[in-house]
Amino acid sequence: MIGRLQELVIDCADPPKLARFWTAVVGGEAVDRDPDWSYVDPPDGPLRLAFQLVPEGKEVKNRLHLDVEVADIDAARERLCAEGATAVEDLRTDGHGRFQVMRDPEGNEFCLLD
Repeated sequence: MIGRLQELVIDCADPPKLARFWTAVVGGEAVDRDPDWSYVDPPDGPLRLAFQLVPEGKEVKNRLHLDVEVADIDAARERLCAEGATAVEDLRTDGHGRFQVMRDPEGNEFCLLD
């Protein structure tokens, strides 16, 4: 082993705003280290979510996304849409269960699953 994963860094235009959105998703408290860097330590782990200011906007689909397990996809989707997220397409079902593709306020994709 060379090392261990410490955090997942998400490039964005507004680190404090995105950190606060993700506290609604995973819990914890948003911490603004400086105007260009904020983070959230989810109470149940497994990784810190960090948000880093970058000059360019998001242009294409993420190559990596987060799957967030929830008790009720419909209720979670409704709450997160009120927080600034967007639901992508309809609720889907595959051989592993149901999931809803979402976008955070800056367009980063993530999935809600039950």
